[in-house]
Amino acid sequence: MANVPADLKYTQEHEWAKKEGERIRVGITAFAQDQLGDVVYVELPKVGALVSQRQPFGVVESVKAVSDLFAPLSGEVVEVNGALAKTPETVNQDPYGQGWMIVVQPKNPGEWDQLLTSAQYEALIAQGGH
Repeated sequence: MANVPADLKYTQEHEWAKKEGERIRVGITAFAQDQLGDVVYVELPKVGALVSQRQPFGVVESVKAVSDLFAPLSGEVVEVNGALAKTPETVNQDPYGQGWMIVVQPKNPGEWDQLLTSAQYEALIAQGGH
């Protein structure tokens, strides 16, 4: 069974979102990093950038593919995991921990309720991930 923490929400594009007070920490799921293979490069926005729900906010590049990263919700980027520039493989090693990507101050907190629950996300990846 895939590693899908129950306390997170998910997008259909395989990002996870974790509520931390009013802010939302974002990364890619264990399923996503497994599909990508070894991550060799991560391109993230700068602090202060605005992201929009379901729109690309960055890129993750692996030995197999280049994939867009999609924002789980709209808002302002208030933190960026700069360590990934030097150690992109952290995304593979710890996707739900040290491999996080950005923290967003949401503009529309109601978007949180549009994200998938862990059960919904497990069902999605059980069908092949699309």
